Amino acid sequence: MATIITMPRLSDTMTEGTVATWLKKVGDKVSEGDILAEIETDKATMEFESFNEGTLLHIGIPAGETAAVDSLLAIIGKEGEDISALLAGKPAEATPAADEAKPASEAAAVPETTKESSAVAASLPKGVVVITMPRLSDTMTEGTVATWLKKVGDAVAEGDILAEIETDKATMEFESFNAGTLLYVGIEEGNTAPVDSLLAIIGPAGTDVAGIAINYKAGGATTAAPTAEVKEEVATTTATTEPVAQEAATDGQRILASPLAKKIASDKGIQLNQVKGSGENGRIVKSDIENFTPAVAKPTADAPSAKAETVVAPAAPKVFVPAGEIFTEEIKNSQMRKIIAKRLAESLFTAPHYNLVIEVAMDDAMASRAVINSIPDTKVSFNDMVIKACAMALKKHPKINSQWKDDAITINHHVNIGVAVAVEDGLVVPVLKFTDAMSLSQIGGSVRDLAGRAKNKKLLPTEMEGSTFTVSNLGMFGIVEFNSIINQPNSAILSVGAIVEKPVVKNGQIVVGNTMMLSLACDHRTIDGATGAQFLQTLKQYIENPVTMLA
Repeated sequence: MATIITMPRLSDTMTEGTVATWLKKVGDKVSEGDILAEIETDKATMEFESFNEGTLLHIGIPAGETAAVDSLLAIIGKEGEDISALLAGKPAEATPAADEAKPASEAAAVPETTKESSAVAASLPKGVVVITMPRLSDTMTEGTVATWLKKVGDAVAEGDILAEIETDKATMEFESFNAGTLLYVGIEEGNTAPVDSLLAIIGPAGTDVAGIAINYKAGGATTAAPTAEVKEEVATTTATTEPVAQEAATDGQRILASPLAKKIASDKGIQLNQVKGSGENGRIVKSDIENFTPAVAKPTADAPSAKAETVVAPAAPKVFVPAGEIFTEEIKNSQMRKIIAKRLAESLFTAPHYNLVIEVAMDDAMASRAVINSIPDTKVSFNDMVIKACAMALKKHPKINSQWKDDAITINHHVNIGVAVAVEDGLVVPVLKFTDAMSLSQIGGSVRDLAGRAKNKKLLPTEMEGSTFTVSNLGMFGIVEFNSIINQPNSAILSVGAIVEKPVVKNGQIVVGNTMMLSLACDHRTIDGATGAQFLQTLKQYIENPVTMLA
């Protein structure tokens, strides 16, 4: 009796999962306890264990593809068992017991459906793989092809970068997990298309794929064809038609790594630039991370030259505008800019904003920072101190750390602070997970790392998800005071201004002091004015007297 295995719910917040790697292929024997696949959830990459014995008869989600919880993942049964009824959409519990009780007329109808599926599958030539626009972030609904790095007719090896794709959060490299020739490009450079649209077709050189492209665009059942045809691909190369998020390239340097390798490296705290890749074109694979030791780390002597290349990069030429002439320039909106506009407009017009402003004395904070930074190899900024103070204040005022829903308000008792970072194309918000448990030096190091990778387009989508509160600092640009738009689903965002030296009153005397303005934008649906004011009072106490953060 064949058993349908569905995408499991491996965490409390998981709604979909990505198959990172299949450890079994169609036709393999499976024992109870064997690891079938490695599945990426919203929190980690986990091994998925089989609770059934038999032969792997069908793979429903190829490696690299994402599917909702309870989607068909695989079918296990007896070798040679007919699973056409299951593939045709019959409930698992209806087979095989229900099949035995079916009238002969109904039983005869099943092969007709199977024949149709087989006909569609047969329409996809052997070795041809249809690649669709991948979902590279949890909020991505469409993507823009920024650049094609391969053109039709080019040979493609596994691990080659096909294109750079703009999502709602970043521009990412799109890696091929298939080898062959690029036969067709479905989305031209600069064009935008929804997730799962036809992106490209790869296969043997000279294969005619015009009919496949037309059938796919016309809404044909092309998605069923790869399922049948890819069985053979999976059996030999565990290929995939849709990669997960890949690190982006920067000027003068590029790190190629498989998604699973990135996940493992992130979990183990390994820097990918220290690992020597053994894959095609130096691509880093899972085994490279697992076998990596500090003793074989790549020397960082190349770092100065890389920096030098960045510094000497030629600046974009200025547009010459003749005097007395009207001249305009139109810049096409990037996918990131479109999403920023959409999200901020939604936030401003759906959440009733109000702002609370407070002035904070910074003299003791400046003295404390000087003492902290006197420790060797320690560098803490005022922004780091503000983030730490926010994390501690949020623990005391959890209503600020909340989210609005139509039927309830969610109070987050964990603190994940998003730090707004300006990049060339717009604004990204990398997230410091469990900020309240981090020391000042840990916050400083993490912020510098995330901000640096954000500007180099190397942030992963998972590093920009899950914030419960946001901090935006324009003080380094000399902005004394400003108001931000709430980064939903957060209920509040703190705007941090510059430290200003000016006359202040202390003990009845006018003296020279240093102050900083803080503005808290609140969603009035979740945060009342008094609650926001109490939070700012606690925040003020922590910042003005940094030693109290040790209590």
